[in-house]
Amino acid sequence: MISVVVPVYNEEESLAPLHRELDAAFAKLGAEVEFLFVDDGSRDGSWRAVAELAARDPRVRAIRFRRNFGKASALTAGFQAALGDRVFTLDADLQDDPAEIPRFLERIDSGLDVVSGWKRTRHDPWHKVYPSRVFNALVSHLTGCRLHDHNCGFKAYRAEVLREVGIYGELHRFVPALAFAKGFRVGEIEVNHRPREFGKSKYGFTRFLKGLLDLFTVVFLTRFRQRPLHVIGASGLILSTVGVAGMLYLAFVWFANFWQADPHPIGTRPLLFYSMALLLVGAQLFSLGFLAELVTSYGIRADDTYSIAETIRPVGPSPADRVAAVPTAPSQPEA
Repeated sequence: MISVVVPVYNEEESLAPLHRELDAAFAKLGAEVEFLFVDDGSRDGSWRAVAELAARDPRVRAIRFRRNFGKASALTAGFQAALGDRVFTLDADLQDDPAEIPRFLERIDSGLDVVSGWKRTRHDPWHKVYPSRVFNALVSHLTGCRLHDHNCGFKAYRAEVLREVGIYGELHRFVPALAFAKGFRVGEIEVNHRPREFGKSKYGFTRFLKGLLDLFTVVFLTRFRQRPLHVIGASGLILSTVGVAGMLYLAFVWFANFWQADPHPIGTRPLLFYSMALLLVGAQLFSLGFLAELVTSYGIRADDTYSIAETIRPVGPSPADRVAAVPTAPSQPEA
């Protein structure tokens, strides 16, 4: 079973053509498939169009949100409802070409767990293309997951990836990076990116600002989720050390000038206020790191600290079964 999850937001005109292209792509593969459309609170006739597709094609399933919750929520709902052991995601605006799906499957079958599309040639305005390239380079550098296009919505996953990697907010574009941090094998292929035919883009400049903030979240989650004291406490320790060094220097200056006829006061020096501020902020960050460790130790689960690829079980009865099979001595009758 292959699941195709399509988040939908005001894409009424493109849904029927997209369904035809998906049908043609999987007709060549001959694989069992389901098309799962998630309507993220569309205000046009998108839900009506999806309902018509479901009436004609039993492979079509649909979910409708009460309002617009965002693409990450739509994908999460689709992932939870998907029945396939391999899951595709693509946008509903027809810019992703379903004819590329067999190439994704080839890479998945070759051993990869996540395959991301790379829109080398993008049919988007320059003010979206160039900032996106800078953003992708920054994500690759900070997360270690080397992809040319983290923002591409055309991706393929093994189902176990989606069971382990949770997304919220707007972290959907970072699923490959989160999976990479878990130890999954991540790769990419070049895909055909087509010009938009219907509707308009749902993303503006604020997308990059939000993406930058989400990137900091991803870096923190992948590197310091289980040890927040290492980053928060370390920052506090550095600031406190600098503050203490400044205070010690001023104390030395005060003692050196104390016996002079005209001692120089240190109470009006800017260094005194900077050192006090650094000492206080450092102590607060250090305390915050300890509190974060307490919260982490209380809320983290054991299976959050590792990811199992496969297991080998011995053939035959388990140790518990062998113990249960050992005969016991009959009890002696009472005298």
